[in-house]
Amino acid sequence: MFVLVNLKAYPCDPVEIAEAAADVSDETGVRVAVAPQAAHLSAVAETGVETWAQHVSPVEHGSHTGSTLAEAVADAGAEGTLINHSEARRKLADIDASLDAAERADLETVVCANNPEQVGAAAALGPDAVAVEPPELIGTGTPVSKADPDIVTDAVEAAAAVDESVDVFCGAGISTGDDLDAAADLGATGVLLASGVAKADDPRAALEALVEPLA
Repeated sequence: MFVLVNLKAYPCDPVEIAEAAADVSDETGVRVAVAPQAAHLSAVAETGVETWAQHVSPVEHGSHTGSTLAEAVADAGAEGTLINHSEARRKLADIDASLDAAERADLETVVCANNPEQVGAAAALGPDAVAVEPPELIGTGTPVSKADPDIVTDAVEAAAAVDESVDVFCGAGISTGDDLDAAADLGATGVLLASGVAKADDPRAALEALVEPLA
């Protein structure tokens, strides 16, 4: 089970969380990655934790002021990137171009989608994984695996129908070890979460409790 912690733009200490994530991953053997703001990628990567970008733009080197260049995030230490998070939605052609950019920079990719239909469309573009995240559940503390488990199982089926090599992750409302177990039982091979760690009073304790069922 892959645990990807998205720090979004929360007022947290990205290095503190990265250090905790690296320690928890080393101690438990669970794969844990952290996705900070682009400006913090290098500092987070220096902790040794697996580091992901929150986004890469569908551009190559050139006149693209304000874009997030895939090669730049790779140079900063990122190993993967989210694409099309529901807080940074993109058109299908831009998702495809961002995947091309990530491939150029040798970044692992997770494309986010709102529902199983979108999961199928995203899987057809050839990412490493897709993540189903109903936007109405993001940040609520109510995981989709409990609110509507059929969304997860249908997403797994939709991805498999297109490309069995594409993993399916589960996001939105993930915050506990039970949520990870439930996601795995429904066929997900990873989870995305944010506030459960980034807004926790003790991020290390939150991470330890989260991965305890997997350790």
